[in-house]
Amino acid sequence: MTVTSRFARPATSVWPVTEPSGEVSRGNTGQPLDVTIVLPCYNEQDHVLREIERITEAMDNSGYDYELLAIDDASTDQTLQVLQEAQARFPRLRLMPFHRNGGSGTARRIGSQQARGEIVVWTDADMTYPNERIPELVQMLEKEPAIDQVVGARTSEQGTHKVLRVPAKWLIRKVAEGLTGTTIPDLNSGLRAFRRQVSLPYLRLLPPGFSCVTTITMAFLHNQHEVRYLPIDYAKRSGSSKFHFVKDAYRYILQVLRMVMYFNPLKVLMPPALWLLALGVGKVIYDVVANPVRIATNTIMIVMTALIIGAVALLADLIVRSRSDG
Repeated sequence: MTVTSRFARPATSVWPVTEPSGEVSRGNTGQPLDVTIVLPCYNEQDHVLREIERITEAMDNSGYDYELLAIDDASTDQTLQVLQEAQARFPRLRLMPFHRNGGSGTARRIGSQQARGEIVVWTDADMTYPNERIPELVQMLEKEPAIDQVVGARTSEQGTHKVLRVPAKWLIRKVAEGLTGTTIPDLNSGLRAFRRQVSLPYLRLLPPGFSCVTTITMAFLHNQHEVRYLPIDYAKRSGSSKFHFVKDAYRYILQVLRMVMYFNPLKVLMPPALWLLALGVGKVIYDVVANPVRIATNTIMIVMTALIIGAVALLADLIVRSRSDG
């Protein structure tokens, strides 16, 4: 069972990867595969082996030709040693160790760039996502060529700071839906599958942290790629959470706005410009009626601010369009 690629494979890069045989290869030099599962690992020594067992069992039974690319993000525990020992048991396991901690976004970006599979799967190694369902995501892409990404949409929230996370994620998701004009059941799910060739132009946009999953969703939606959602269960994570509520929530919001600015700046800048302009025009009319010989200073400031924001919006849109045409 082979997933048909619509694009040619990219040029070989030089990132060192440890093969199951123990030899070091230099990047994407192997034969094309159906699927690459990118598994970022940071201090997951207690459960990464169980996760590998669960993933490989599901993929072995699926009939897909695959590789499991485990990326050790400079763990400070024994995660790397566990992964090295696991290579003898799992011939489909490829290991990529980082010398410095780069964050989950960096791991996913480099893993996707080095993937041999036509389909790339992102997931976590903390036992939260139902990785036994990975073949279902891949199968949706295989059966429907029009779909470019399938996201595992979580039906429950099991993370820390639940009282704060649920409303915060809802608000961020609603902002993203308003800016993209689409319904997004789960904006930042860590379990997803997508066509590698389609993702290549957007991988450079990925930030180093958790908001990389938000970025890849927004990038696909803004560029008219079909994204589907598969409802999944979400379990309580094994080990301690690496999510920091205030810092990561701020990054999520900033990344949503950044992505919309990158692809459609008018959607962010033009509404406040028009709102301020309407307010300014109304204030001008009021000032003229109240005092025909004098327009208030704050009225002039409101109108000028609206015109400046509108000009910036048009200039940003021109830059986006010229970049796309080039």
